[in-house]
Amino acid sequence: MFIVNSYALAVVLCFVIMLCWGSWGNTQKLAAKSWRYELFYWDYVIGIVLFSLLLAFTAGSIGAEGRPFLADLRQAAGASIGWILVGGIIFNLSNILLSASISLAGMSVAFPLGVGLALVLGVVNNYRVAVQQGAKTGEPLLLILGVALVVCAIVFNGLASAGKGGDDGSGRKKGIILALAAGVIMSFFSSFVMRAMDTANFASPEAGKVTPYTAMVLFALGILLSNFVWNTLAMRKPFVGEPVGYDQYFKGNMKTHLVGVLGGCIWCLGTALSYITAEKAGPAVSYALGQGAPMIAAIWGVFVWKEFKGSPRKVYCLLALMFCFFVAGLSIIVAAGR
Repeated sequence: MFIVNSYALAVVLCFVIMLCWGSWGNTQKLAAKSWRYELFYWDYVIGIVLFSLLLAFTAGSIGAEGRPFLADLRQAAGASIGWILVGGIIFNLSNILLSASISLAGMSVAFPLGVGLALVLGVVNNYRVAVQQGAKTGEPLLLILGVALVVCAIVFNGLASAGKGGDDGSGRKKGIILALAAGVIMSFFSSFVMRAMDTANFASPEAGKVTPYTAMVLFALGILLSNFVWNTLAMRKPFVGEPVGYDQYFKGNMKTHLVGVLGGCIWCLGTALSYITAEKAGPAVSYALGQGAPMIAAIWGVFVWKEFKGSPRKVYCLLALMFCFFVAGLSIIVAAGR
């Protein structure tokens, strides 16, 4: 299977993770013109499952290093499979809340608040798991400083959102609450998945544990299975608008469905790379760099979707500070991994 063998390549791929995680929300924005986010989310999940299988049977099954996907799946311990499925279930709940937040508050608010909070809490969880497994952890003081700067960026984004012009703010307030809830829940999923992987040695992983590619497939399965519960509830008890039924999903045209599938593929590529880079970058650093996605999403939201159009000048100053603190925090996190 394909294995990352250098820290420099791991960092480059971590920035790809950031781009993927910060950009998939654009597909929801594109579909939202005629498509409820609950319906979009089914296509998104289908995209995740399909792309995880594609990676497993290609990059996860070639080369002389590591266990091929099917052989790895056959030897996986029940506990490892269980941890990953739990991670998928937790993630899916948080991501549905994040999708609802995007539909209410926009990408430039939902991502920095929700995913930024997940970064802060998730780094702590992943660092703890890495220590337990004897995997690479990074320099703790630099990690703390980098995360602290990201916290400041989150605060500036919150202040900018509060000063945003336009509507009466009721929908945006609900979106902010959903983003914060999503961030807290999202911070736990990665540590569950990392428990099932031997992040210290992908070439000769411990028996019973799985490779990143197998983990991604099982994780996608957990998302798919839980979607029949979480997304069905969201469809019947929506955060905004009228309930939607499954009959409406099948009324969508092929182009609309493919946009959602594309979003799932983009997100899946980023997530798979976060697992693949965990050995060389360390679980905490890999997760933290990938969760720099809020900065990418904010760029899309501010400059492409014009979500802060008409806001006072001070709001744009706060957004500029947010970008600066995100960049500084991510730079220090990269240094921590060395």
